[in-house]
Amino acid sequence: MYLYRKLVSTKVDGSTDKDLESGVEQLLRQLKQVISHMQAWVSSGGSEIYSHTLTRHQEILLDLTQEFNRLRSSLRAKKEHASLLEDFSDFDRTRLDLEEGSGSGEQALLKEHASISRSTGQMNSVISQAQGTLGTLVFQRSTFGGINSKLSNVSGRLPTVCNICVT
Repeated sequence: MYLYRKLVSTKVDGSTDKDLESGVEQLLRQLKQVISHMQAWVSSGGSEIYSHTLTRHQEILLDLTQEFNRLRSSLRAKKEHASLLEDFSDFDRTRLDLEEGSGSGEQALLKEHASISRSTGQMNSVISQAQGTLGTLVFQRSTFGGINSKLSNVSGRLPTVCNICVT
Protein backbone atom coordinates (compact mmCIF):
# COMPACT_ATOMS: atom_id res chain seq x y z
CA MET A 1 0.00 0.00 0.00
CA TYR A 2 2.96 2.29 0.71
CA LEU A 3 4.27 1.91 -2.83
CA TYR A 4 0.84 2.56 -4.31
CA ARG A 5 0.43 5.66 -2.13
CA LYS A 6 3.85 6.86 -3.29
CA LEU A 7 2.91 6.18 -6.91
CA VAL A 8 -0.27 8.25 -6.59
CA SER A 9 1.58 11.15 -4.99
CA THR A 10 4.36 11.30 -7.60
CA LYS A 11 3.63 9.60 -10.90
CA VAL A 12 0.76 10.08 -13.31
CA ASP A 13 1.13 7.51 -16.08
CA GLY A 14 3.00 4.34 -16.89
CA SER A 15 2.64 0.59 -16.80
CA THR A 16 3.84 0.06 -13.24
CA ASP A 17 0.68 1.62 -11.84
CA LYS A 18 -1.42 -1.21 -13.35
CA ASP A 19 0.97 -3.80 -11.96
CA LEU A 20 0.95 -2.22 -8.52
CA GLU A 21 -2.83 -1.82 -8.60
CA SER A 22 -3.39 -5.47 -9.46
CA GLY A 23 -0.85 -6.50 -6.80
CA VAL A 24 -2.64 -4.53 -4.10
CA GLU A 25 -6.01 -5.92 -5.23
CA GLN A 26 -4.59 -9.45 -5.01
CA LEU A 27 -3.23 -8.83 -1.51
CA LEU A 28 -6.59 -7.44 -0.38
CA ARG A 29 -8.34 -10.53 -1.78
CA GLN A 30 -5.88 -12.77 0.08
CA LEU A 31 -6.50 -10.89 3.31
CA LYS A 32 -10.23 -11.27 2.76
CA GLN A 33 -9.76 -15.05 2.30
CA VAL A 34 -7.68 -15.29 5.47
CA ILE A 35 -10.36 -13.41 7.37
CA SER A 36 -13.09 -15.70 6.04
CA HIS A 37 -11.04 -18.74 7.17
CA MET A 38 -10.53 -17.12 10.58
CA GLN A 39 -14.26 -16.40 10.76
CA ALA A 40 -15.10 -20.03 10.01
CA TRP A 41 -12.63 -21.19 12.65
CA VAL A 42 -13.93 -18.76 15.31
CA SER A 43 -17.56 -19.66 14.56
CA SER A 44 -16.75 -23.33 15.07
CA GLY A 45 -15.72 -22.67 18.66
CA GLY A 46 -12.56 -20.55 18.73
CA SER A 47 -11.67 -18.60 21.86
CA GLU A 48 -12.63 -15.00 22.65
CA ILE A 49 -9.08 -13.80 21.94
CA TYR A 50 -9.31 -15.03 18.36
CA SER A 51 -12.68 -13.36 18.01
CA HIS A 52 -11.09 -10.05 18.99
CA THR A 53 -8.24 -10.67 16.52
CA LEU A 54 -10.77 -11.44 13.79
CA THR A 55 -12.64 -8.20 14.47
CA ARG A 56 -9.41 -6.23 14.36
CA HIS A 57 -8.38 -7.84 11.05
CA GLN A 58 -11.81 -7.05 9.57
CA GLU A 59 -11.38 -3.40 10.58
CA ILE A 60 -7.90 -3.34 9.04
CA LEU A 61 -9.24 -4.83 5.79
CA LEU A 62 -12.00 -2.23 5.69
CA ASP A 63 -9.51 0.60 6.27
CA LEU A 64 -7.10 -0.70 3.64
CA THR A 65 -9.87 -1.21 1.10
CA GLN A 66 -11.20 2.30 1.65
CA GLU A 67 -7.72 3.82 1.35
CA PHE A 68 -7.00 1.81 -1.79
CA ASN A 69 -10.26 2.92 -3.43
CA ARG A 70 -9.55 6.53 -2.48
CA LEU A 71 -6.01 6.35 -3.87
CA ARG A 72 -7.17 4.63 -7.05
CA SER A 73 -9.79 7.31 -7.71
CA SER A 74 -7.20 10.00 -6.99
CA LEU A 75 -4.79 8.40 -9.47
CA ARG A 76 -7.49 8.22 -12.12
CA ALA A 77 -8.37 11.88 -11.54
CA LYS A 78 -4.68 12.80 -11.91
CA LYS A 79 -4.44 10.87 -15.16
CA GLU A 80 -7.56 12.54 -16.51
CA HIS A 81 -6.24 15.96 -15.49
CA ALA A 82 -2.90 15.28 -17.19
CA SER A 83 -4.69 14.10 -20.31
CA LEU A 84 -6.78 17.27 -20.44
CA LEU A 85 -3.70 19.42 -19.98
CA GLU A 86 -1.92 17.53 -22.73
CA ASP A 87 -4.88 18.03 -25.08
CA PHE A 88 -4.91 21.73 -24.26
CA SER A 89 -1.17 22.09 -24.85
CA ASP A 90 -1.55 20.32 -28.22
CA PHE A 91 -4.32 22.77 -29.10
CA ASP A 92 -2.19 25.69 -27.94
CA ARG A 93 0.77 24.49 -30.03
CA THR A 94 -1.46 24.21 -33.09
CA ARG A 95 -2.75 27.75 -32.54
CA LEU A 96 0.80 29.02 -32.09
CA ASP A 97 1.87 27.31 -35.33
CA LEU A 98 -0.98 29.01 -37.15
CA GLU A 99 -0.09 32.40 -35.69
CA GLU A 100 3.59 32.07 -36.59
CA GLY A 101 2.78 30.47 -39.95
CA SER A 102 3.83 31.73 -43.33
CA GLY A 103 3.23 35.40 -42.56
CA SER A 104 0.92 35.92 -45.48
CA GLY A 105 -1.77 38.58 -45.52
CA GLU A 106 -4.44 35.92 -45.34
CA GLN A 107 -2.93 34.48 -42.17
CA ALA A 108 -2.79 37.96 -40.64
CA LEU A 109 -6.45 38.51 -41.45
CA LEU A 110 -7.40 35.16 -39.92
CA LYS A 111 -5.40 36.02 -36.83
CA GLU A 112 -7.10 39.41 -36.56
CA HIS A 113 -10.54 37.82 -37.05
CA ALA A 114 -9.85 35.30 -34.28
CA SER A 115 -8.69 38.09 -31.97
CA ILE A 116 -11.85 40.12 -32.67
CA SER A 117 -14.02 37.05 -32.06
CA ARG A 118 -12.33 36.40 -28.71
CA SER A 119 -12.75 40.05 -27.70
CA THR A 120 -16.41 39.99 -28.71
CA GLY A 121 -16.97 36.84 -26.64
CA GLN A 122 -15.29 38.39 -23.62
CA MET A 123 -17.37 41.58 -23.97
CA ASN A 124 -20.56 39.51 -24.20
CA SER A 125 -19.55 37.71 -21.02
CA VAL A 126 -18.96 40.98 -19.17
CA ILE A 127 -22.28 42.39 -20.41
CA SER A 128 -24.09 39.24 -19.23
CA GLN A 129 -22.51 39.57 -15.79
CA ALA A 130 -23.51 43.22 -15.61
CA GLN A 131 -27.09 42.39 -16.57
CA GLY A 132 -27.21 39.69 -13.89
CA THR A 133 -25.88 42.13 -11.31
CA LEU A 134 -28.46 44.71 -12.37
CA GLY A 135 -31.26 42.19 -11.94
CA THR A 136 -30.02 41.28 -8.47
CA LEU A 137 -29.75 44.94 -7.43
CA VAL A 138 -33.28 45.68 -8.68
CA PHE A 139 -34.59 42.72 -6.69
CA GLN A 140 -32.76 43.91 -3.56
CA ARG A 141 -34.14 47.42 -4.03
CA SER A 142 -37.70 46.10 -4.22
CA THR A 143 -37.12 43.90 -1.16
CA PHE A 144 -35.76 46.78 0.89
CA GLY A 145 -38.55 49.05 -0.36
CA GLY A 146 -41.13 46.48 0.78
CA ILE A 147 -39.47 46.19 4.17
CA ASN A 148 -39.35 49.98 4.52
CA SER A 149 -43.05 50.35 3.72
CA LYS A 150 -43.98 47.58 6.16
CA LEU A 151 -41.90 49.15 8.94
CA SER A 152 -43.52 52.53 8.25
CA ASN A 153 -46.95 50.95 8.39
CA VAL A 154 -46.21 49.17 11.71
CA SER A 155 -44.57 52.23 13.28
CA GLY A 156 -47.56 54.38 12.30
CA ARG A 157 -49.96 52.00 14.03
CA LEU A 158 -47.80 51.28 17.06
CA PRO A 159 -45.79 54.29 18.33
CA THR A 160 -43.86 52.07 20.78
CA VAL A 161 -42.41 50.08 17.87
CA CYS A 162 -41.46 53.39 16.24
CA ASN A 163 -39.45 54.36 19.33
CA ILE A 164 -37.68 50.98 19.29
CA CYS A 165 -36.86 51.32 15.56
CA VAL A 166 -35.48 54.84 16.05
CA THR A 167 -33.15 53.92 18.94
